[in-house]
Amino acid sequence: MLAFEPFPRAAHRLPTHWRLSLWVLRPRALAALLRWTGAMLSGPERAALKALQEPSKPVTGYQPARLAAARRRLPAGRKAAEHPWMAHPPELAWRAATCLGLLILMAMVLTPTSNAQQCLLGGALLAVAGLCASAPRGSDDRSQVLLLMGISVLLAGRYAWWRVTQTLQFNGVAETVIGLLLLMAEVYYWLVLLLSHAQAAWPLRRAKAPVHRPAAELPHVDVFIPTYNEPLHVVRPTLLAAQNLDWPADKLHIHLLDDGRRDEFAAFARAVGVNYVRRTDNRHAKAGNINHALGRTSGEFVAIFDCDHIPVRDFLRATMGWLVDKPDCAMVQTPHHLFSQDPMERNTRLERGIPNEGKLFYGPVQSGNDLWNATFFCGSCAVLRRSALEAIGGIAVETVTEDAHTALKLHRLGYTTTYLPRILAAGLATESLAGHIGQRIRWARGMAQIFRLDNPLRGRGLTLMQRLCYCNAMLQFFNGLPRLILLTAPIAYLVFGLQLLDAAVPTLMAYLLPHLLMGKIFEKRVMGPFRASSWGSVYETVLAWYIMRPTLVALIAPRLGRFNVTAKGGRIEHEFFDWHIATPYVVLISVNLLALLFGVASLMQSARLDSTAVSLNMGWAVFNLLLLGVAVRVATETRQVRSAPRIRLAHRLPARLQVNGASPLHASLVDFSLEGVGLEILAALPCQPGQACHVHLHDGRAWHAFPAIISRLRGTSLGVQIDPLDVAEQRKLMACTFSRPDLWRRQSALRHRDRPGWELWQLLRTGVNGYAPLHGRSSKTLLQLADRAMYHAKNSARAPCTSSSSSTLKSPCASTPGSTCFLPRIEA
Repeated sequence: MLAFEPFPRAAHRLPTHWRLSLWVLRPRALAALLRWTGAMLSGPERAALKALQEPSKPVTGYQPARLAAARRRLPAGRKAAEHPWMAHPPELAWRAATCLGLLILMAMVLTPTSNAQQCLLGGALLAVAGLCASAPRGSDDRSQVLLLMGISVLLAGRYAWWRVTQTLQFNGVAETVIGLLLLMAEVYYWLVLLLSHAQAAWPLRRAKAPVHRPAAELPHVDVFIPTYNEPLHVVRPTLLAAQNLDWPADKLHIHLLDDGRRDEFAAFARAVGVNYVRRTDNRHAKAGNINHALGRTSGEFVAIFDCDHIPVRDFLRATMGWLVDKPDCAMVQTPHHLFSQDPMERNTRLERGIPNEGKLFYGPVQSGNDLWNATFFCGSCAVLRRSALEAIGGIAVETVTEDAHTALKLHRLGYTTTYLPRILAAGLATESLAGHIGQRIRWARGMAQIFRLDNPLRGRGLTLMQRLCYCNAMLQFFNGLPRLILLTAPIAYLVFGLQLLDAAVPTLMAYLLPHLLMGKIFEKRVMGPFRASSWGSVYETVLAWYIMRPTLVALIAPRLGRFNVTAKGGRIEHEFFDWHIATPYVVLISVNLLALLFGVASLMQSARLDSTAVSLNMGWAVFNLLLLGVAVRVATETRQVRSAPRIRLAHRLPARLQVNGASPLHASLVDFSLEGVGLEILAALPCQPGQACHVHLHDGRAWHAFPAIISRLRGTSLGVQIDPLDVAEQRKLMACTFSRPDLWRRQSALRHRDRPGWELWQLLRTGVNGYAPLHGRSSKTLLQLADRAMYHAKNSARAPCTSSSSSTLKSPCASTPGSTCFLPRIEA
């Protein structure tokens, strides 16, 4: 089968109707069409189309340039009359196919149906989608994704058309205003759905591009490490790892950009041999810091790392190939991998059950942007061309999200960007929910500022898909108000009796359920490896209240607000509940509880409201309470006493352990931190905690020995604390741990195993457990009860109930001696 990896790489240079056809035609049909058109062309014309029809092999050349060169080989004087159908052969066919597909889709969206017909159509499409989503992943995976996208757009379009044309019958001003607000929230999510599908229609999967030049011809690279108020123990590993970068020493220039103007940092920079840069003010924060350094350096390329992002040794070797021989490429961006747990993972205690929030963005989103030449600069773990930065006046300073705005300016000037989806650096996550929210507030404010000051929908230089990709990225941060509307909407009907949607419940379910279920199917297939099902709503619930005001203020007054630095490297000595952060969640919980109370009263007075509609709104309120319970759980900060997080390896690395001067014994490195390592040995050793030893680690080139003390011994597993090291030894330790080129290789390939049932259960139990800080231990007891019920149901264990002492919490069937019970008694 002909693979179409090269075609989408050049898609951002093709006409719009060519790009739209990617969503309509399957790759097999596209290949057949290209072969058919190629057979009817002359030799030079076939050469011009060859760039669009190549076997599946890595493409390391600059694809748009190759396309342009191929098109220049077309005969200049050729007239369309010689081949009327083939003047622009693929263009006509693809335009016709695109128009036909869109017409068919529009007809299916607009065709009115009865409830039974809608149920039949929805059920049939869901069955097809379910079969497609459950199919094994393979070479035709992208065709399956395109089919799922088509079904998703169809079901969403039918619901949206029915919702807008059949349900907007309001009585009174209050009902009209609140009903239109609810419709506005739904329109927002429809728009995000469409833009997200277009953005991630065909994610690129680039490989690293090696640099094929002798060392004497390699360019000079400046490495910028900006810092402001971070402690030295956070910055030190990044500096040492930067010195381990595989690049000629005379062409690698490392600069510590200290906006905190600290003498301690200046002394450390001199001790390790890097250039120390400070300025007299903090104007424009991080962007101003980098621009100041640009004026004092001269390297052809600039690599930027946040002070906590530690690069691997081959970072430059893996990225510079995309820049050295491609003058139009202005930037190569790599993922931001976090080796410590963020508050969502740590505070829910589900760090192994849910992926990090950023994995979705650095997975299909950025790879999808790369298709349309719309890769975002993310402020770190990237290499930029100095001449391109100078062409736009340096890093953007007009907004607080200088990174995304810089990429937008580069794209407006016609530069290309590249996203390499391989983990080449790793850093620290925020320690607390307050810090996490503060970081997201800055991102949301900055995106709103860009939307106002440099709107991608206006101005020159951008393609249609670049505009849509940037617009979708900005819209993602406007979800605060729509999510708050959904979190409070049940009270309108249950408390005030406002009819926000004029439709019978069966009709609503016929249109709404297929749309919602298709969303879950699509999530499982496309987003499943990067995000747990249903947890997207949790992220929005946690942030909604806090990002709503900054985005609205930025829309009105875009120049207000300032850059806030995200704290890293701190500790949380004691577990505590952050009432200040959780106050909005508690208010929203009260609103939904009030709605539930009125709903119960309405069911008891059946003449007041329709009982089916009341039950539906009560279910909505219960789901809101579940999401808010998880938000409250995240606001319960757990202890974090490690200033140096431990990294558990996805694969074991070779190591050796030497005790009492004996010969080194073979061992495996299972985890490490900046302070020590964890080893697994083949057999138990006659040693004890506190005993001195030497640990031998391999950096991929040679072995290095480090003095240490055994701190923990448990069978064949032991922990070793590294003794204090000088700078040279610290650099070697970094080379054996954080700087290893193969360290994150398996992490790049790892994908989250999406299990919707299990993840829904985790969401339920976390939501219930979240109410523990609000009302004591009762929810913990219920959680234990539910956990044991799940365990007994799984093992099909049926035990007869018997009476017991009063110190137990009896199950519902405990009052009937000898009855069969599925819920065991729980000790108080």
